Formats: sequence, C-alpha cells, structure tokens
Amino acid sequence: MDERVAPTAREAQPASSPLHTPVVRRSRMRGRVLLLLAIAAGAGAGWYLWTRHAAQPTGRAGAGRAMQAPPQPVGAATIDKGDVRIVLNELGTVTPLATVTVKTQIAGQLVEVGFKEGQVVKAGDFLAQVDPRPYQVALEQAQGTLARDQGLLAQAQTNLRRFQTLGRQDSIAQQQVDDQRYLVAQDTGIVQTDQGLVDSAKLNLTYCHIVSPIAGQVGLRQVDAGNYVQTSDTNGVVVITQMQPISVIFSVPEDNLPDIIQRVRAGATLSVEAYDRANTRLLATGELGTLDNQIDTTTGTLRLRAMFANPDELLYPNQFVNARLLVNTMQQTIRVPVPAVQRGEPGTFVYVISANNTVSVRPVKLGPTDGGYQAVLSGLQPGERVVTDGTDRLRDGATVTVPATPTAPAQPAAQPGQHPQGQHRQPSAQ
Repeated sequence: MDERVAPTAREAQPASSPLHTPVVRRSRMRGRVLLLLAIAAGAGAGWYLWTRHAAQPTGRAGAGRAMQAPPQPVGAATIDKGDVRIVLNELGTVTPLATVTVKTQIAGQLVEVGFKEGQVVKAGDFLAQVDPRPYQVALEQAQGTLARDQGLLAQAQTNLRRFQTLGRQDSIAQQQVDDQRYLVAQDTGIVQTDQGLVDSAKLNLTYCHIVSPIAGQVGLRQVDAGNYVQTSDTNGVVVITQMQPISVIFSVPEDNLPDIIQRVRAGATLSVEAYDRANTRLLATGELGTLDNQIDTTTGTLRLRAMFANPDELLYPNQFVNARLLVNTMQQTIRVPVPAVQRGEPGTFVYVISANNTVSVRPVKLGPTDGGYQAVLSGLQPGERVVTDGTDRLRDGATVTVPATPTAPAQPAAQPGQHPQGQHRQPSAQ
C-alpha cells in the first residue's frame, strides 16, 4: 500500500494559479479604501469640533449663544426736530447790470487819456480828449455864416414892412409886396439852417471831451494817446463795467417754478447765496430780483436774476458761481442725518436701534436735504436712535453696541443740582 498522502486542495494548486491572484488583490484594495475612508472621516470630525470650539464664547454664559455673531460697534444719532431749508443749488454766471464800451463819436487825434486802468469812476468823469481845434474852426465858420444870413433876413424884413405900407397907399404893385414876403421867408429858412450848423459844431466840440456814461470800473486801455480815432473803431477807447450792485443769472428746472412763483407772488423775499466754483466758500448774499418771461424749451429751465450789493467786489463779471436759492423753510420738521439714510431693496430705509440694542430695517419717506440733515416725511419719530456709521455689515435683527462719546475737557465744578455745560453723552448700549 502506497503510504503517500494525497495533497490537500490548497497544496494541490500552484501559487501562481490564476484563481488565487485576483482574490488577493481585491482583498488588499478593499482594505486600503476602508483605511482612507476612516482617515477622511476622522479628519472631518476633527475640523468640525475645532471650528465649533473656536466659535463658542468662553465661559458658561457664552454656551447658549454659540451660534450668535458678536455685537457690532456702530455710530448712532437721536432723531430730533429742526428747521430744514428747501434750497436749489444751480450753476450761475455773474452778470453786470451795465457794461459800456466807450467809443469816440467824432474822428480826430486822441491827445489825452484821463484815466488809469482799473480805476473806479463815476458818471460824468473825464476819460479822454480828442483834438478840438478842427471842430472849433468849423464852429467859427458856422457862426460867421449865421451872422451874415441873419443880417440879410433883417434887411428883408425891413423892406417888407416898407412895401406893405406903400401897398396900402396903392403906391406900388401888390406883386412887389408878395415877392418881398417870400424873400423874408427864404432868408428865415437860411438862418435856421445856419443855426443848425452852429449847434452841430458845438456838439462836436462837446464830443471831443469824452466822459464816463456810467459809474463803474475802468478796464484796460484800448488805445493810446496820439492815435487817430474814429467812429468805426470796434474796440473803442475803454470798457467800463458796473460792479456795484451786480447780478447773478442762473437757471432752475421748470418743475421747481410753482413753488418759486407762489412765494414771489405772496411778496416773499427769496434769499440767494453765491458760492465759488468749488462750492465751499461763500462769496456774497443777495436776493432774487426777477424771473425771465419764458422757459427755454431745449433745456426745460427758466433763467432767474439775483441781485447782490457786492461791497467787497468778490463777485466779478463773467465769473462762474454756485447759486443757492432758498425757496422755503420747513419749520420744526423731523429730520435724520444724511449718513443714516440707506438705499436698497426696500427703497430708502434706516437702521433703527431698539431698547435691547438690536437694529431693525425701517423704510422712510424723505424730503429735501439741508446740509447734513434730510427731512423725514414719514417712518420715524423724535427720540428714536438710528445708525449713522457701520451700516455696511448690518442685517435686520443684528446686535450692536454704541460706543460712548469721548469725554469733554474738564469744566469748572458745577453747583449742586446743576449739570456741567457742554458735556453731552450718547447713552451707550451695554
């Protein structure tokens, strides 16, 4: 009997059997996948626990507010009542009431200039002198001709009286009397013509002496002494501009006209302030003078003229200024600081701070803006607090803190029962 034992099933198959290799590989792959999954799950759990622990406030009091964001510091203001002006801010041009280019009214040599550039003159002040000698000679000639013709007229009148006497005596023919009457009429016309020539020569002499027609400031000299001037010169001798008073012409939209016209017809005097081009410096204060009589159809605006006394002459002709027209004043109206007004999906709104230092979105209806305040037509009441700074990250229902106002410098000790003046503190939210 053969003592060799038959090999087992495991030993019967070679190590490199094709049935053995895939089973081993699948087993190793499954183990690796499970290991990676376990590592990923552990890492995720650790990250979750770490972030949750970092977000929780320390101490027992913070355990219940683990998911709340910390209160956000904001600036706040208390709603009050005050006057809000309805002001129209428009671009205007300084326009003088009178600008005159002084020209010569006769031809001749300019022999004298009697002004300095930039000088302030009054009406009738001497400006320049044209050579008067040719016009003096012409006057003398006209006067001589007038004297001769006046003598001929007197002779004709004497003969007429003599002929009329002889005619009544039937000593001469009536035709001779009539002829003498016509001769007297002719000499009378000649004398009147001569008198006109004399008056014209005197007027030319007056024109030789050039004076200022208005009160104002003299500009730069346009011609020097020694030049020949004539009436066809376009530049003239000098330009004079009236500086006091002066006006500013500006345009307002036609939508604002009803309020302006209503105030003007009621007899109100509307104040106008003129600021520089940067709209920062007040140059002069005046009042509305007049309105134009028709609207410009291309722009839908109406031109207005404001009058200014201009004592310091800060307003200069053709200067661009910002004209602020005070149309009306809303007395004791609810107002809100301009930085508190927000615009978004609900329209215009503000963040109102409640008693428990949470904010809520409050839609408001706004009126005109005056300086740093804007009128509130509806939505707010005096005494409520609104957020003025730090609104960029606020949400409805968020918790905020209002930092205390910095303490004012030390004041003298107050008497018992009195409060130091000048110390106003904003109540802080604890």
